[in-house]
Amino acid sequence: MSNIFRLLAVVMLLASCGGREQTAPRNLDDACALSQERPAYFRAMRRTERNWSVPVPVQMAIIHAESRFDGDARTPHQYALGVIPLGRQSSAFGYGQALDGTWEEYQQITRNHRAERDDIDDATDFIGWYAREAYERNSILPTDARNLYLSYHEGHAGYRRGSYNAKPWLVQLSGRVAERAAMYDAQLRSCGRR
Repeated sequence: MSNIFRLLAVVMLLASCGGREQTAPRNLDDACALSQERPAYFRAMRRTERNWSVPVPVQMAIIHAESRFDGDARTPHQYALGVIPLGRQSSAFGYGQALDGTWEEYQQITRNHRAERDDIDDATDFIGWYAREAYERNSILPTDARNLYLSYHEGHAGYRRGSYNAKPWLVQLSGRVAERAAMYDAQLRSCGRR
């Protein structure tokens, strides 16, 4: 009987050590507070900025729009007749709400096959990789939060076709992403983090 308790204690200890912080930070409107509360987030974004040239405030604004910094974020379930579950609206998951196919493309191209969408390091690296692709395919600068977000949401081909023009809500959202990136940038400068 004592062996079972020991095994259970070891399993519980290992489970408590292996978890990642995936819940949203407390203050999503203050980049300085966010970087202090979650220094690992800030380090991941700085690494992505160095590797892919996507400014930290742009990454923060995209993650805010996609998941509100919730690493376990998923799209809502769909229902037929209001009660019959049909599954989720899409395969989007994690901090960056990357779709299965796009995530798999990222893993193959970067050879980062162990990357996980609910890991902040991988999610920010994905955003950096996506921004590089957006620049190469559509000449979107990594500092252009508005157009980068439109491409991020619509895909490279959708952006090129201008599919976002039929979605006024998305055009408005991309404007808010750009405003948030500028706000985060000013805040990070004021606290000496830029």
